[in-house]
Amino acid sequence: MSRTIPARRGRPSAAPLPQRRISFSLRLKRISRAWQLYVLLAPALIYIGVFKYWPMYGVQIAFKNYNPADGFTDSPWVGLTHFIRFVNSYQFGQILGNTLWIAVLGLLVAFPIPIVLALLVNQLQNERFKKFTQTVLYSPAFISTVVVVGIMFVVLSPRSGLVNNAIQLAGGEPVFFMGSAEWFRPIYVISDVWQNAGFSMIVYLAALAAIDPALHDAAKVDGARSSSASGISICPASCRW
Repeated sequence: MSRTIPARRGRPSAAPLPQRRISFSLRLKRISRAWQLYVLLAPALIYIGVFKYWPMYGVQIAFKNYNPADGFTDSPWVGLTHFIRFVNSYQFGQILGNTLWIAVLGLLVAFPIPIVLALLVNQLQNERFKKFTQTVLYSPAFISTVVVVGIMFVVLSPRSGLVNNAIQLAGGEPVFFMGSAEWFRPIYVISDVWQNAGFSMIVYLAALAAIDPALHDAAKVDGARSSSASGISICPASCRW
C-alpha cells in the first residue's frame, strides 16, 4: 500500500525590514572615523568639480548674446543664432575639412605607432635599457602643449632649425614649415604623436605584461622564430584588451 507524503508548505516570506534612516550625526561620526581617506580624496574631487563640472556652466554662452556687464544670467538668449552664423560662414568648409583630415591622419598614424613601440620595448631583454627607453618615450607626455609648439618653432625654424639645416646640407632650400598651409596637418599630427605616443605605449605595455609568457614559449617550441612567436602569442592574447 503506497503511502502518500503530504506536500510541504513553504514558509511564508518574511516581510521586508524597513530601512533605517541614518541620522546626520551618525554620518558625521562615520566620516570622522575615516577622515584620512576623505582628505586624500578631497584634491581629486576639488579638481573634478572646478575644472570639469564648473566650466559646464559656461556652455550657455553659446546660446546667449553674452555681455560681460550683464553676466551669465542677465544676457539675452539668442538660441541657435551663433551656430547658424558659424555654419554659414566662409571658413566653415575649411575648418570642417581640417578637422576631418586631422582625425583620419591621427587614426592612421597615431593609433598604430604606440602599439609598435610597445611591442618593440617589450622585446628588450636588458631591464635597465628597457626602463630608460620607457622613460625617454614617456617623458614628452609631461610637456605642455605651449612648450611643444615652442619646440616645433625652434626645430623647424628656416634659419637655425635642425630640419632646415639638414635640408641645406643635402643641397636643398630651406622651407618655412610654420608659415606654409600645406605643412599644417603633418606638423600637427607629428607633434601630437611625439607628445602622446609614449603614454599610449605604457597602456599597451601593461596589457602585454598580463599575457602569459608560456604562450610565447609554446610558439617557440612549435618552431616559430622569435619575431613570429611574439606575433603568434601576443596578438590573440591581447585581443581582449
